[in-house]
Amino acid sequence: MRAFGGSGSSEVAIEIIGLTKTYKDKKNGDKVAVAGIDLTVYRNEIFAILGPNGAGKTTTVEILEGYRDRDSGQVSVLGVDPSQLSAQDRSWRNRIGIVLQSTEDAADLTVAETVNHFSHYYSNPKNPGEVIDEVGLTEKANSRIRTLSGGQRRRLDVALGIIGGPEILFLDEPTTGFDPEARRSFWELIRKLQSEGTTIVLTTHYLDEAEALADRVAVINEGKIVEISTPENLGGRNEAKARVTFLRNGLREEILTDNPTKTISELSVDFNGDIPELIVSRPTLEDIYLSMIKSQENK
Repeated sequence: MRAFGGSGSSEVAIEIIGLTKTYKDKKNGDKVAVAGIDLTVYRNEIFAILGPNGAGKTTTVEILEGYRDRDSGQVSVLGVDPSQLSAQDRSWRNRIGIVLQSTEDAADLTVAETVNHFSHYYSNPKNPGEVIDEVGLTEKANSRIRTLSGGQRRRLDVALGIIGGPEILFLDEPTTGFDPEARRSFWELIRKLQSEGTTIVLTTHYLDEAEALADRVAVINEGKIVEISTPENLGGRNEAKARVTFLRNGLREEILTDNPTKTISELSVDFNGDIPELIVSRPTLEDIYLSMIKSQENK
């Protein structure tokens, strides 16, 4: 068995063992935000953390980023325990990038001025012009931030998150408020960053976003890990029965089956040809996720 955070973990970007965090509240009683989480994130993967509001997602990520203390457990991010770093230790900070859900900045600065300013926070930053180009804002380089659209503003947030050349990028609800076209354009940017070797930790409420981007997902509820799996296999999704629906005499009928190909073949014979309004589907990631959350809440 390899040692936690040791030399045998070269392919591990993040490791958590037994993480706990409780918030003191004299009025309403103590609130357990994280109740013994274990998880591992590997280098160069996109790892999505899913869960309802108050599930413990933000607290967990803030502990990983070094912005919040934990009560107990072990945490290693790029081989370093964030809680052991001093405020003056910049070497580890240079290796991570953070894109918050909302940010405040000097709206009257231009895109180029802002990215160039942030580059000075890092010891070995990327070229600001190249970063602006990478996030697709070249044509907006001389535009003031207040004139940017929501999608362009989010691209600037990513530029500020990657200007230091991070090995890990934390993205908190990155496409909230985006229209469908802007979201898909942003997804392409995230895939590009992964192809360049960046490990990405993503929190999102959009299940289609997690399915489109994530190599693996962790579902968190009430401070506990419900399951960690690929989007395809989460909650036994890959083994779920297919739903075959069709019209017969003007009424929609439904068949649940393990073998939809055989079912469709039999229906084709039954209908002597085309099957009216045939639809074949399996549970979506959202179906599985909602079922998992509801099941845990009923325990």
